[in-house]
Amino acid sequence: MSHDGGIRALRRDHDQRPRFRHEALCSSRQTGVVDQAASFVREGVTADEPVLVAVPGPKVDMIRTLLGTLADRVQFADMTELGHNPAHIIPAWLQFATEHSGHSRPIRGIGEPIWAGRSHAGLVEAQGHESLLNLALADVSGLWLLCPYDVGALGPSVIEEAHRSHPIIVRDGIRQESSTCRDSTAMAAAPFSAPLAEPDRYRELVFEVGSLASVRRFVSSEAHKAGCDPSRISQLVVAVNEVTTNTLRHAGGIGLLRLWRDADSLVCEVRDRGRLGEPLVGRAFPALNQEDGRGLWMVNRLCDLVQVRSLSSGTIVRLHFRLAS
Repeated sequence: MSHDGGIRALRRDHDQRPRFRHEALCSSRQTGVVDQAASFVREGVTADEPVLVAVPGPKVDMIRTLLGTLADRVQFADMTELGHNPAHIIPAWLQFATEHSGHSRPIRGIGEPIWAGRSHAGLVEAQGHESLLNLALADVSGLWLLCPYDVGALGPSVIEEAHRSHPIIVRDGIRQESSTCRDSTAMAAAPFSAPLAEPDRYRELVFEVGSLASVRRFVSSEAHKAGCDPSRISQLVVAVNEVTTNTLRHAGGIGLLRLWRDADSLVCEVRDRGRLGEPLVGRAFPALNQEDGRGLWMVNRLCDLVQVRSLSSGTIVRLHFRLAS
């Protein structure tokens, strides 16, 4: 498995703005989360700071209402669309930071990648994303990012994980350091080692050099049988072809492809004996002069969810494709 290019975070050594701040806003009531989020945004707008708010659609409307005319000075995004695949979120924050890198004033953001009703796989990847934010944005000076957690709607284990991925916890208006927050090494390892649920039944195909055509036919056939949207089957085939090609080039020339249906998605999993050492793989567009490293970036653009694990036994990449468009 090749090493996709890592995040080339914005570096401004001459910038005197505060370092990146990553905080979890925990409240037992949704209205409490929204009220505090709106207050945070209002403070930023009043100070003439650029603000990006990425929360689930209904909360976008609620925050807009609370801000009134100030909402016109805020950039909004529906996190259920932006963050359906959590790998898309870091590039959005990097773009926002880049757009405002020429100014001396700080910038603010609200990002809510975890909400009640997310699929289990989506939740796990969003939690991994929260850890990776600390690495990806560590050198982005001036960004203050607040991540709302609705304690009343999320389970205790989700809130405990928030304490492990956020250096600062805000509760009842009080900010304090998290006593269980991971260090940078653990932040990098956590998403790569999170357990993956095993399917009950699946189809599999061993592939090696010279068998990619068979892989593409196999994936196309299984996608049709599963009822995948015909307009997207070619995208699925391209994504699987990219991952299996990486296996053949960089992981010993042999791998295992497994496919199964999971709720409303078709899942394609590639296993090989390679190792990945870049925790931010596939989460930012590689540099124009970079020859290698575009694979998982492209795969993340094509799939609804991508799960990557690098274990002592090798690498696992799971691609999730919704059956309906």
